[in-house]
Amino acid sequence: MTTTEFETFGSTRALHAEPGVYEPQDDSWLLCEMASQSGVVQGARVLDMCTGSGAVALAAASMGAREVVAFDISALAVACARRNAVALGLEVDVRRGSFAEAAALEPFDVILCNPPYVPSEEVPTGEGPHRAWDGGRDGRIVLDPLCDAAHELLVPGGTLMVVHSEYSDPDRTQAMLRSNGMTVTIVARRSISFGPVMTQRAAWLEQIGLLESSRDIEDLVVFRADRR
Repeated sequence: MTTTEFETFGSTRALHAEPGVYEPQDDSWLLCEMASQSGVVQGARVLDMCTGSGAVALAAASMGAREVVAFDISALAVACARRNAVALGLEVDVRRGSFAEAAALEPFDVILCNPPYVPSEEVPTGEGPHRAWDGGRDGRIVLDPLCDAAHELLVPGGTLMVVHSEYSDPDRTQAMLRSNGMTVTIVARRSISFGPVMTQRAAWLEQIGLLESSRDIEDLVVFRADRR
């Protein structure tokens, strides 16, 4: 089990990520930071897709969201996020499922998403820990469905905030969201050193032309998209 310090306004407590569940990292915390700065979460009905350990959903609850619903395809992640919510005393409705299950609910004021986005040689299948980062050959196996679904998952005037790597085609994210009736802004870029997964895949990424030789940093990009 991995323990991460989780800051909720005024205090810091432990957030646990069991084996097989994505441990919150720079991308998770950058998304939380931008969501907090935006001011859109307070009083809002929030959807957190790809919740993992529940870090982003729990941050939204701590920001004063009216309601938080979180989804993940992994039964391990759902159980982990539920335990973290109980341990932290925060109200989050954690469910197993993806976009179809979310679409069956009433539209949300805010969607937050830190999806799997690392390019992978194989199409990801199953429920192993790799599903937290493997995004298929272009890194967009979840990003494309998210961009397509966001408009219908949001109320008019609602907001999507999503984080991903420069290596999973930010231009496509922007173009897709705009074509689906959203006003799109990049609200943050942050350079970070490669983690274990990107380090392991560097040679392959160079081979397919996505990565410059010897480069070991990537930019994380956070988009804000508002439904018109």
